[in-house]
Amino acid sequence: MAKTALKPIIITIDGWSSCGKSTLARQLAKKLGYIYIDSGAMYRAITLYFLRNHVDWTAPEEVHEALGDIELEFRFNEKAEKSEMFLNGENVEFVIRDLVVAEKVSEIAAIREVREFAVAQQRRMGKKKGIVMDGRDIGTVVFPKAELKIFMTADNAIRVERRFRELFDKNPNITIEEVKNNLEMRDYIDSNREVSPLRQAADARVLDNSSITAEEQLKVALGWVREAIG
Repeated sequence: MAKTALKPIIITIDGWSSCGKSTLARQLAKKLGYIYIDSGAMYRAITLYFLRNHVDWTAPEEVHEALGDIELEFRFNEKAEKSEMFLNGENVEFVIRDLVVAEKVSEIAAIREVREFAVAQQRRMGKKKGIVMDGRDIGTVVFPKAELKIFMTADNAIRVERRFRELFDKNPNITIEEVKNNLEMRDYIDSNREVSPLRQAADARVLDNSSITAEEQLKVALGWVREAIG
């Protein structure tokens, strides 16, 4: 399926950490000529701001004040052929992937006002459709009427190995046990939080990519896109 004048739809991709949501979302956006929006990067950028500015996220007044000082923006990097996260004008695409941020992002993303802040921006980005957005609650909360919803999953051991390889390139001192503990913690928080917990939408298509390649998962997803567009 080449980049053509397709009817613009909203494609949501939800699922557990390190299931390849971002990889598939980028693949689809590039293939369809859609805009890719990494909702996780938005929460990571907010977390980075809180950490840098010593915001006490258990204090509602501090959270409210901090959010008023945060400006999030995706800018397309033509050389890298991808959108990158900017926090108050600074490119933070690399630093938000650090384990220090990963250890706190689920906790901060569970705060009601933080989610409301991010969701409002996400919905604004999707008004014109023609987007692919991945996250935890995109198909259930942000865009419950999306034309195509995908829920991604994979075997836990495979997820840990994928995440370890990703982080090892940036931090050779990291251990696989640290990665395993971090994923387990994020899974628990994501699925048990009071506000917008991670869950599969009733009308979502389930994609288990434990034993398939990135090319194979793209082929499956493109078939679903064709059905959704009609």
